[in-house]
Formats: sequence, C-alpha cells, structure tokens
Amino acid sequence: MDIMTGAMTALITPFKNGKVDLEKYEALIKRQIEQGIDVVVPVGTTGESATLSHKEHKDCIEVAVATCKGTNAKVIAGAGSNATHEACDIAKHAQSVGANGILSVTPYYNKPTQEGLYQHYKAIAQSVEIPFMLYNVPGRTAVAIETDTIIRLYDDVANIYAVKEASGSIEKIVELQSKREELVIISGEDAIDFPILASGGKGNISVTANILPNLKSKLVHSCLEGDFANAKKINEELYSLNSVLFCESNPIPIKAVMYIAGLLDTLEYRLPLTAPSAENLKKLEKTLEKYEVIK
Repeated sequence: MDIMTGAMTALITPFKNGKVDLEKYEALIKRQIEQGIDVVVPVGTTGESATLSHKEHKDCIEVAVATCKGTNAKVIAGAGSNATHEACDIAKHAQSVGANGILSVTPYYNKPTQEGLYQHYKAIAQSVEIPFMLYNVPGRTAVAIETDTIIRLYDDVANIYAVKEASGSIEKIVELQSKREELVIISGEDAIDFPILASGGKGNISVTANILPNLKSKLVHSCLEGDFANAKKINEELYSLNSVLFCESNPIPIKAVMYIAGLLDTLEYRLPLTAPSAENLKKLEKTLEKYEVIK
C-alpha cells in the first residue's frame, strides 16, 4: 500500500458565473505542484463539496488526477457524505480514474453512533482498494470519531492507513500514537501543524497552502527531515494568517485572500456560503500584506 504523507493541500473549488471553473482549477493545481506540495486533496470540505453536484465532484477529481499525472504529486480524493452509498459511489469513481487515495469526512447532520461510524467507514473503505484516510472534524460535523473507533477501523480494514485529525486536541494525537504507532496521523489544523508534526504526525492537509504552498511545504518537509527549529519558525510566521483564515466559516476567507492576491478571477461561493463581511475583508487584506504570495 502506498503510504502517502507530507505536505497536502485541501483545494478550494473555483467558480465562474456559478459553474465550477475547471480551467482555473487545473492552473491552481499546477501552482501547488510547482511550489512543493506532495499531495492535492480535491473536493474535501474546503472544496465546498457539500454543495457540488455529483458530476461536478467527479469532474474535479478527474481534473486533479489528470493534472498530477507525470509529476511527483499524488491525489487523495475527497469522498465524504452523510449517505454511505453516495460516499461509496464517489470513492469507486475516484479509484477508477486513477486517484491514489481517498479522504472521507465524518457524516454531517445525522450524528451516527460510534457503531454507525464504524460501519460507514468500513463500507466505504472496502468498496475500494486504494489507501483510505479517515477525517475527524467534529466542529463541522457534530460527531467525533472516538479513539477506540479509529483503532478498531485501523485494525480491521486493510486499506485504512491514516486519520486527518482536525479536533484541535494534541492529547488525541498523543493517545493515538501511544496505541498504534504505525497509524499515520495527518494534521488538519493549520495553526497547530508544528505541534502535531513534532508529536509524530506525518503531514498536513492545509487550507493555508492554497495561498502559500511554498511555506507550508517547507514547514512539513523541515519537520519530516528533523529540522524542528526551522519548522517551528515557519509555523509561528504563519500564525496570523492561519488564524485570520478562520474569521468566518472555511472556505470563505481562503477564497477571499486568493482573490485579493489575484489567484482567482472572481470571488464566488455556493449558497449558503457568501462573501466575507466588509470588516473581515479588510482584516484579510491587512494580514495578507505581511506575506509574499508567489504566483
């Protein structure tokens, strides 16, 4: 099994006149690859997957796979849903078009029990053969994958190799590492990338990397190479941006700063997401002035 680690980007989904802009999407992915990102993650929660049609979702995965073909970058496709059969369908499509792995967020709204989560993830992972990553983000989905459930899934399902941890709990990271050292833990919280990596994490899936892939890749690679001093320095330099990018619901702020930086031609979201407030837009502009955005 291909154990994918390193610097990963939770890709935004660009829109133009209400439709997914696949041409811009390809250009954004190429920029990620050029600036050192190891893995791109299309149509995760940052990609507004909850408001995309299934065709749009699959189109984005296909563009990501085609763009990364012939490069060193890999694709972990988002395949999350609160309906297990829908997640299985997307996961199988991702595998069929050449994705290297699957990332699947916990079901939102329906709040399954831990047994429900176990059966949900087992069904999706066993519908494909490629590597599979769990995604724990209770602040967005209202349900957490408990440590014992993560361990059970890791032990029972051969292709489940990793968890993206976005609970914000360093203790959860330490607990998981203490129980299953081989389980790959991926940071899902930009502000605490360094503490997670220093505690044994093997990479990150970053929102901030959409705008600064060069710095986020350097941070992760420094940690994995044992240069913790440099990684800590970069993490601290990025703190103000990491923080302000969550002044409103993700991906509202990250798309706004990409538009400000000229990486997006239009600033569009899918309802119910809307553009940031005038006050927050000014805050984002002011914070972005501290950083050099390489196009």
